[in-house]
Amino acid sequence: MVNVAVDIMGGDNAPAEPVKGAIEAVTSQDGIKVFLCGNKDVIEQELKKYQYPEDRVDIVDASEVIETGEPPVMAIRKKKDSSIVKGLNLVKDGVCDAFVSAGSSGAILVGGQVIVGRIKGVERPPLAPVFPTDNGISLLIDCGANVDARASHLVQFAKMGSIYMEHVLGVHNPKVGLLNIGAEEEKGNMLVKETYPLLKNCPDINFIGSVEAREIPKGTADVVVCEAFAGNVALKMYEGVGSTMIGALKETFSSSLATKLAYLLVKPTLKKTLKRFDATEYGGAPLLGLKGLVVKTHGNATHKEISTSIKQCVTFKEQEINKKINDTINMLE
Repeated sequence: MVNVAVDIMGGDNAPAEPVKGAIEAVTSQDGIKVFLCGNKDVIEQELKKYQYPEDRVDIVDASEVIETGEPPVMAIRKKKDSSIVKGLNLVKDGVCDAFVSAGSSGAILVGGQVIVGRIKGVERPPLAPVFPTDNGISLLIDCGANVDARASHLVQFAKMGSIYMEHVLGVHNPKVGLLNIGAEEEKGNMLVKETYPLLKNCPDINFIGSVEAREIPKGTADVVVCEAFAGNVALKMYEGVGSTMIGALKETFSSSLATKLAYLLVKPTLKKTLKRFDATEYGGAPLLGLKGLVVKTHGNATHKEISTSIKQCVTFKEQEINKKINDTINMLE
């Protein structure tokens, strides 16, 4: 049984969507038990909407909520009875294997390190979201946890990202690329220039050199390594362009009778294509390198993304990702 704590009070669509996502996960897949962290009365009211195996759904009462705008360190210290702190402590104490939340990114990042703790030898835990490409999917690491990373951090990101990509997402010998402003080895800022030779001489990864941002959607690299500032900008740009394109398509197809008729003809194929670029299909971003699994979903996550994130926790545990990261970081460095 894989035990997953779920933050019911975090995110734009709380509590309805997190509860619905958790129930979808337990009813669609055996071997999952969820611990719903949040206001007990609110959770019980939401649960009345569903039929579910009651022995695989527990409520963990939490009287406080960490809001998005709160200073993360202060919030973690002061709000001990919040849904985020309660959920992270379940992972720390070994009651749960993983914690999933759409709540405050800062509080989750701080709490993950302070409460759950880092694997020995891991310098900085990175956030690693999956995104769609022409070749399937790629992993962007780091996208928001470490804006002032060092070269040694990026080398560890590459190793952890490779492990996750191969053993959770099934990409054999994943290609690792360093996000840069050009393909030449001598290009980039000081961090990139310092990191490039370290990755080039790292025997644990399949390093293919630098990749430019325009190559990310092509799937040139399976794992794209960068510090969090550049990674977050790249990810938000990617999501923004995708949203703009979908909006433009909708406007085009609704502009006249002819385009509406054309839409009816291409609708099945178009829906299938657009599904590949739906973030909810890929779940949340794991915070890699912690002693337990912490997964951050989008703040506006729907039940589908929550459910997918919970299910990916099963693969993470089955493949013993933390053990593999520990072995790689501590045996080969």
